[in-house]
Amino acid sequence: MYFLDAMLIFISMLILVVMVLVGVAFLTLLERKVLGYIQIRKGPNKVGLMGLLQPFGDAIKLFTKEQTFPFMANFNIYYLSPAVNLFTSLMLWMCMPFVSVFLSFNLSILFFLSIASLSVYSIMLAGWSSNSSYSLLGSLRSVAQTISYEVSLALILMSFIFLVLSMNLLDFLKVQKYVWLMFLMLPLSLMWIISGLAETNRTPFDFAEGESELVSGFNIEYSSGGFALIFLAEYSSILFMSMICVLLFMGGNVYSFTFFLKLTFVSFIWVWVRGTLPRFRYDKLMYLAWKSFLPSSLSYLMFFFSLKMAIFILLS
Repeated sequence: MYFLDAMLIFISMLILVVMVLVGVAFLTLLERKVLGYIQIRKGPNKVGLMGLLQPFGDAIKLFTKEQTFPFMANFNIYYLSPAVNLFTSLMLWMCMPFVSVFLSFNLSILFFLSIASLSVYSIMLAGWSSNSSYSLLGSLRSVAQTISYEVSLALILMSFIFLVLSMNLLDFLKVQKYVWLMFLMLPLSLMWIISGLAETNRTPFDFAEGESELVSGFNIEYSSGGFALIFLAEYSSILFMSMICVLLFMGGNVYSFTFFLKLTFVSFIWVWVRGTLPRFRYDKLMYLAWKSFLPSSLSYLMFFFSLKMAIFILLS
């Protein structure tokens, strides 16, 4: 019986991963279309009807390109890093609350934080193993940025946890039956979205890929399949962060079609920001994390902790 249950969970996970990868393919198309219209041009419109087959054309092109072999690279780590990066990005999806359970257990938020912090290592090793000054600089900047914003993400998340008093993502669904947490915690929700942008290395925080000074950052030596895997990992993380935003403070009822509409809207915001805002200055990025978000999230944390304590004392 346990074997059949395990098989069912495994097959469900496999289907979810395939669907996420298809979603990533069409997210890239959405991004290119939206950026095109922001810049008053069409975007992909030649391959298939309105460019619908463009993502598949891109995938075929990337995976059939010639693979480069950097002579001085640390060979094994260099080739494993993109695969590990994509694996950790897809593993995050296993804590998504769904009908077939996956790994959505009582401590699924801890699982999310643990796996999210692992992606730092694959970026660091990808930059270091390429044995190039540009890739090493890009990876160091990316790691510093990711670690800084993980602190604010965790503290913001703790405010939500104090309010819901649970680490199970399903409980967020139950709490928001009548009112979204976004209306109760608007500043924290906006801080979470900004921290999510920094965590996924997206504009205006794409310092790992600062083309003007770093020539594409930690992935400079990657081409063909290795680059495609890093690309897939980044867009999978964007979709996942959008999903977490919907679950935490937009009344994420996963059993409703509106959940997926909200997810699409939040991932559209990620693209919209890219088409609108210029890149931040690096010192301002760190200032925002340590001198703005950290004190604010700590203050909110103390406020919600006091609020829950007051309610507990009044009820008892």
